[in-house]
Amino acid sequence: MGLISEVLLLPFAPVRGSGWVIGQLVQEAERIYYDPSTVRAELARLEERLDAEEITPEEFDREEDALLDRLESATRRSAGTDDGWTG
Repeated sequence: MGLISEVLLLPFAPVRGSGWVIGQLVQEAERIYYDPSTVRAELARLEERLDAEEITPEEFDREEDALLDRLESATRRSAGTDDGWTG
């Protein structure tokens, strides 16, 4: 029956392949987004922007909070305790 099901599902192969590629892209994007070194680099750039007076202290606080939340999520993900819920 495996051969028959493969033949019947053959027209859907491009869709299944595209789904796999999209899944791989999402995984890589999440890995980069939650990478602690990436978040720390963004925090450093944010502080540089504040020092250069490109942003206000309020904007800095808002963006810093978001980055620290992301860093905390990254730590939970690496520890395997993140349940995926962000709300």
